[in-house]
Amino acid sequence: MGFYVAQFLTGLASASALFLVACGLSIIFGVTRIVNFAHGSFYMLGAYLCYSLITVLPAGIPGYWGAVVLAALVVGLLGALIEIGLLRRLYASAELFQLLATFGIVLVIQDLTLSLWGAEDRVGPRAPGLEGVVRIFGEPVPQYDLALILLGPLVLAGVWWLLNRTRWGTLVLAATEDREMAAALGINQTRLFTSVFFLGSLLAGLGGAVQIPRETVSLLMDMNIIAEAFVVVVIGGMGSIGGAFVAAVIIAELNAFGVLVFPQISMVLAFVVMAVVLVLRPHGLFGRIEVPADSALSRIPVWGRGRLAGRWLLTALAVVLLALPVVAGDYVLVLATEILIAALFASSLYFILGPGGMVSFGHAAYFGLGAYGAALLVSHLGVGMVWALPAAPLAALLGAALFGWFCVRLSGVYLAMLTLAAAQILWSSAVQWQALTGGDDGLLGIWPEGWLAGKTGYYYFTLLLSTSALLVMWRAIQAPFGLVLRGGRDNPMRCGAIGIDLRHHQWLAFMVSGAFAALAGGLFVFSKGSVFPDELTIGRSVDALVMVLLGGIQSSAGPLTGALVLNLLEDFLSRFEYWRAMLGAIIILVVVVAPGGLSGAALRLYSRYRRSAVAENPDGSA
Repeated sequence: MGFYVAQFLTGLASASALFLVACGLSIIFGVTRIVNFAHGSFYMLGAYLCYSLITVLPAGIPGYWGAVVLAALVVGLLGALIEIGLLRRLYASAELFQLLATFGIVLVIQDLTLSLWGAEDRVGPRAPGLEGVVRIFGEPVPQYDLALILLGPLVLAGVWWLLNRTRWGTLVLAATEDREMAAALGINQTRLFTSVFFLGSLLAGLGGAVQIPRETVSLLMDMNIIAEAFVVVVIGGMGSIGGAFVAAVIIAELNAFGVLVFPQISMVLAFVVMAVVLVLRPHGLFGRIEVPADSALSRIPVWGRGRLAGRWLLTALAVVLLALPVVAGDYVLVLATEILIAALFASSLYFILGPGGMVSFGHAAYFGLGAYGAALLVSHLGVGMVWALPAAPLAALLGAALFGWFCVRLSGVYLAMLTLAAAQILWSSAVQWQALTGGDDGLLGIWPEGWLAGKTGYYYFTLLLSTSALLVMWRAIQAPFGLVLRGGRDNPMRCGAIGIDLRHHQWLAFMVSGAFAALAGGLFVFSKGSVFPDELTIGRSVDALVMVLLGGIQSSAGPLTGALVLNLLEDFLSRFEYWRAMLGAIIILVVVVAPGGLSGAALRLYSRYRRSAVAENPDGSA
């Protein structure tokens, strides 16, 4: 009995720290509508700053807790500065490009932290006055855990008071309900958004600061916490502070007891619960059903079918790709093969994101299914590549049919998080099913045979398959099927009113998208000769999303441009020590200068050129 009580209290202590992060994330999203990927970075900075301040301030209770409060305030100010200097410029942009900017911030903060504190993990000191334990039913419970259990409800009460008993809270709630009406009433939303970002970042920093006696301070803290924070916010309901607290308790207790009761799925139990909640309650436990607004993607212009300049450019590109093995060495061929695979992967995500407006945070699920589907046949059955590669899209087609059937019933962030849950479930299976997948050791020796074993042969093979797949997707987007997806993205109610079964079309789009992502995964595994669970992680999904958004979602050329630019940048910048910060800075610069992505900037320049040409020659004469 005592053991289970102690385990329950440990779960409550973890819930408090998790709630602090999720509460700040929920407040920021509720008011600004920004899905802040950098929130985990604020949590990490809070831990590092608190660790350093403890060594500077006088020892004892005042110095320790002063360091905690000061670290949280500094992180809050940093969040406010980022909102003022960067995010304020992007509120008029589509939400996805705001998300891309926060991803750039993650890369910058990651390398900034590395340069200031180094790569070594730090072990924080115990809190003065709370070093001991309390015996409950004979089991020792740390005093610090009991203090954290009290901290969570206190912060919840404080945030509730701010939102419900102060003028500032009234303005925040008004902006959350209807930003346009709040602006019409004269509310200064600029200052309001800055104050909200300050509070949300402060709570994230506080969450990291109070965690240092319980967790090693490391550079992995940002990615480890952000996924769980998103899970908590989505389960509780986006924008619901009380829901975030309840969900934090649920997830923390599942983590505490999951190792004992469900050890096989303990790594992904939170995502399983989130998936179940979203299927049963699509807006979370305490979320409100919102009237769907016009998709931000519908306000972005889409390129026409064919422009003369575009056709000449494609022709020139085809000539270059075909002639590349003649003039390039092995290194360039390997890099070009990787870019082709990345372009196919990014385009498969664009297939549902651009025309369909369906955001996926877990597109790596199908990339990984394709990689493992082909690799398993080679490693366990000895099948050659020619017969194993078709298994890649087939495996993902089945997986996408299953996951997509549930995903298309959701929209917005909830849809994105359900796709993330699917990817995390598959990742956990790849890690823990060691007898089949090799676990963290992966599957090795997955190479093509015959003439395809050479770099030149495999390059041409990849070029043929990826180009064919891209043409099929482009044709589907231009066909009535793609027009239905675009109509559902722009106005789903009108599509339903004229008798279109939109969910059926979206479900088919999910399956097509998953199959082509899997083809990219199959080509990837034979190019590398191995596959590991990393191909199913959040990072792989984010790579695809960054490529699409960096290139732009104005046309099918966007993901191709993004894949080319991102891979060339990573290849070049990886030679430098702090290449992530440089890459993040470039991404932020692109988002600020070209908020529609690189293809969007090209479209604006081309349109401006055409308008000036018509103005100079209105009769069309030379």
